[in-house]
Amino acid sequence: MDPAPLIPSADSQLETAARDQPQALWDTDVLIVGGGVCGAALLFELARYTDLQRLTLVERYAELAQVNSKASSNSQTIHCGDIETNYSLEKALSVQRTAAMIGRYSELLEPLVRDRCVFRTPKLVLAVGEEECRMLRQRFRQFAPHFPAMALLEAEQIAEWEPQVALIDDKLRPETIVAIGIRHSPTAVDYEALTLSFVDEARRAIAGTERELEMRLATTVERIEPEGEGFRVHLSPSPLSGGGETQTAAETTVLRARHVVVAAGAHSLLLAQRLGFGLEYSCLPVAGSFYFTPDLLNGKVYTVQNDRLPFAAIHGDPDVRAPGQTRFGPTALLLPLLERYRIATFWDFLRVLRVDRAVLAVLWQLFGVADIRNYILRNLLFELPWIGRRLFLADARKIVPSLQLSDLRKARGYGGIRPQLIDRRSRRLLLGEIRIEAMPGLSFNVTPSPGGTCCLGNALRDLETIVARLGCRFDRDRFERELGAPHPAVAETSNAPPAA
Repeated sequence: MDPAPLIPSADSQLETAARDQPQALWDTDVLIVGGGVCGAALLFELARYTDLQRLTLVERYAELAQVNSKASSNSQTIHCGDIETNYSLEKALSVQRTAAMIGRYSELLEPLVRDRCVFRTPKLVLAVGEEECRMLRQRFRQFAPHFPAMALLEAEQIAEWEPQVALIDDKLRPETIVAIGIRHSPTAVDYEALTLSFVDEARRAIAGTERELEMRLATTVERIEPEGEGFRVHLSPSPLSGGGETQTAAETTVLRARHVVVAAGAHSLLLAQRLGFGLEYSCLPVAGSFYFTPDLLNGKVYTVQNDRLPFAAIHGDPDVRAPGQTRFGPTALLLPLLERYRIATFWDFLRVLRVDRAVLAVLWQLFGVADIRNYILRNLLFELPWIGRRLFLADARKIVPSLQLSDLRKARGYGGIRPQLIDRRSRRLLLGEIRIEAMPGLSFNVTPSPGGTCCLGNALRDLETIVARLGCRFDRDRFERELGAPHPAVAETSNAPPAA
């Protein structure tokens, strides 16, 4: 991916003035806080498609993609809207546009890199029983004109695609089943590898130029203060440690940035509220756990979503980092942490929970619905020794009816946290993305699932805001030629239940 020259465009007097101001006033043009897939996607787009001279990414871990973008922390799925039955047609079409960007990006990569990031496998959503089958057939009639790769699969066809799903002892399972399937498309993603590729390609884009790209790993943002037309960002060494390349300036505690985008998952809300923004939101973290079995499936198999539940139904698929293993899940567990397996983030959770009557009202509404209450309690039991594995087996058998208890083991260290937000003003649970526009030049992004799928589309939204404010050049023709521009609706908040 060699950098191509930017196509000059007519500049307004405002744009010219913005570019001509003394660069010595600023240490960087854009500071991105957060080294997961969303922050890295923005870094890549700014490096490749704009002429901004100095870009900086700050990450508090010593390596990139160590929280929800880590390969073991998510479902490794590109959510295209075709098999996610909790998506309306409008939502599915919006997600489809941004999901396609990942596939198009992967075509720009060297084959060896591409094959580590994006995987093509079959995928299907399975309906079991007359009611689910009737719903899925109706959904196929509605969605197929917009998703031409869709196929409606009867039991015999399902057996050809996924024998373990349709057969027991070489005979069709007794329940009525039908599925919507997509044979061959970019389906699975190693979001950790994708994050690293974004940074590598950003570096490649500025190589041989006077432009600068700085990575400050193992660095924490303490506070952000307005200064003139930009911001003073106070940094400190992070207590989090680990291996990997660390590029920090030990004596630098203040960085002056013209524009700041915080893309740090649940910690985006924590930092925003520490600075007095986004106080109308509370955070309800939902954790997901997984189970491993031997190699049973050829691709992803989703199940039909229960519309009464604001949580994803389980699915099974080959794990991209564990050859020969099929992963089933996720469970849905309300967990008082902002990061899975980091007990210290309990105190951060308390800071963003901000319990008041509005938050309690939302929790009361959730637990007041019998289906939701029973589902939450059942998922809590999944975490218990002995009984948890046996309860989960019953759910997993909806996908693989011949599955045995001896096949199933807990995937230790797998699973992440989805930061679902509560709007304290309207007293409702928000199940989509939130962007807090604190002030011109400073924004905070909270992106639960499908944030990874939408990383390039969300980055474009931020890129266009940066271009409009800083007056830099944006090679839109090249962007659309290589990645394709999504529909603007992709950035809007959705109330659809989150996919896994």
